[in-house]
Amino acid sequence: MNEDPFQLDRSGVRAAFDRAGATYDAAAVLQGKVGEELLERLAPFDFDPAVILDLGAGTGRVSAQLKRRYRRSRVVAVDLAPGMLREALRHQGWLRRFDRICADAARLPLASGSADVVFSNLMLQWCDPPDDALAEARRVLKPHGFLAFSTFGPDTLKELRDAWSEADGRTHVNRFLDMHDVGDALMRAGFTEPVLDVERLTVTYADVMSLMRDLKSIGARNMTSGRPRALTGKGLLERMTRGYEAYRRDGRLPATYEVIYAAAWAGGAAPGAQSGAEFRISPAQIRRRGRT
Repeated sequence: MNEDPFQLDRSGVRAAFDRAGATYDAAAVLQGKVGEELLERLAPFDFDPAVILDLGAGTGRVSAQLKRRYRRSRVVAVDLAPGMLREALRHQGWLRRFDRICADAARLPLASGSADVVFSNLMLQWCDPPDDALAEARRVLKPHGFLAFSTFGPDTLKELRDAWSEADGRTHVNRFLDMHDVGDALMRAGFTEPVLDVERLTVTYADVMSLMRDLKSIGARNMTSGRPRALTGKGLLERMTRGYEAYRRDGRLPATYEVIYAAAWAGGAAPGAQSGAEFRISPAQIRRRGRT
């Protein structure tokens, strides 16, 4: 059988993020913005969770924000890369301490039904396919537990993908699932009442090498099976650069990111609007107006 050229090398992904621990925060501007947006989407819910799992926590920046918001909760930061979790110590404080666990999202060393909320910011795209990670999130959640995550959609880095395609036709950018496929994966994992929407963001650069340096600094290296195995030659890099230049507008090169926001409940009716003796809130309340 032919190998899927977009299949991710999981050990390579771990090594890339491990090396990027010290440079991640300075370059992860978009990741920080998306994390803050995902946090805001928890605001309509009157949560008082005992345990929050920050899955794919990276350097723990959002873990600290979760601890600040939910002071009585135990926040557990989980990441595949030990280098990221070492950096997470910098975000610890007397009033926002959180636990750190180095583990694969697809094989969590946690008891079933041990978490009230699973939060995951821009991690799922590194799980190929996402089914095992979503199944594990469902397993560790308590009945009526809540999952909120963000991931990248198929238009992400489309300019870079097209430029490389013109240069050599090899896989240089990951494959990203669309919103409907993410929703289907949630249902397969046993989640209910999923709510998803999409936001498109654009980051601009003076040149394509600045974009590639940022990607390297956050650990987003090319770990697809179909990636070139030899060093990139000068001629190939020049062809890719010329292809990217076709997108230049107002003196800047755009890098598109399609961000999918998703939330779902771990089976059963969702806790939360008053109705007789019950208190419920619809997960549809997290949908933001003006999204496309």
